[in-house]
Amino acid sequence: MRVLGNFLTLALFAFSTPTVLGASWTFTDATVSVQSKGSGVGGARKESLTPGKPLAKPIELGSSDSLKIVLTTQEGKTAKRPHQAFLLLRDGASNLDLSYPLSVKESGKAKVDLTQKDLPTQFLRSNAKITAHLVVASFGSFTGYNSLAFNLNVVTDQNIPASTTEKALRYGKLPEIHHIFRSDPKSPNILISIVFALGAVAALPVLLGAWLFLGGNVNHFQKALSDAPVAHALFVGSIIGLEGILFMYYSSWNLFQTLPALFAVGMVTFISGSRALTEVQDRRLAGQR
Repeated sequence: MRVLGNFLTLALFAFSTPTVLGASWTFTDATVSVQSKGSGVGGARKESLTPGKPLAKPIELGSSDSLKIVLTTQEGKTAKRPHQAFLLLRDGASNLDLSYPLSVKESGKAKVDLTQKDLPTQFLRSNAKITAHLVVASFGSFTGYNSLAFNLNVVTDQNIPASTTEKALRYGKLPEIHHIFRSDPKSPNILISIVFALGAVAALPVLLGAWLFLGGNVNHFQKALSDAPVAHALFVGSIIGLEGILFMYYSSWNLFQTLPALFAVGMVTFISGSRALTEVQDRRLAGQR
């Protein structure tokens, strides 16, 4: 009995295997129609599509026409939505191909619309035959469908200039670039510099007179130097040094030479000035000023 059961199982498998292996994706109820602009409802040129049997006559697509393909995808004999379904157009001369996916519902109803605006410029300029293939495939053991459906003849309008393709970007050696740098800034005219220098020197007696008028005295000059000689000397020297740095920047130095010197001398001015002011405050608190 066991031998007979195994024999029946193998026999059933042998008869069923060719059916499973031979099953493939296909489509049914397929039509291709070309609707011209202004033709109205029902004025489209329609042809029926049969799997594995391309149309004998090419489909003409004018500049104002709209091509539409409607079909129902099937897994074997069951209407089903595949993983991918698209219309593949191929130029016979350049072998350039382009795919247009079909919008497919769960019931397997699928469609795709196409106009000349959707075609690349190479297809519009080519005089070679353009073939249209229908491709339906999915996961599983069922074989995908890929076969010629019809030939497409693109009829362009001679009154409309053909669109030009942009030149593809290519990376390579570029021409040498010659930079033109702006010339270094120059000092003002020497006469203007002399006028302003004389103005600054003439202001010094006025400053000294105002200091004496406001009660300045030099009686504590010796005491200040004896209490904080280093602080006062460094402070006055750093002030003179700052003026010298500004003069050098005006005459010959650039900004990169001036800034480090200003930073170094400025730190000396800040530290020595605070020490000198501390000495002056001590005399003021002692009632000596």
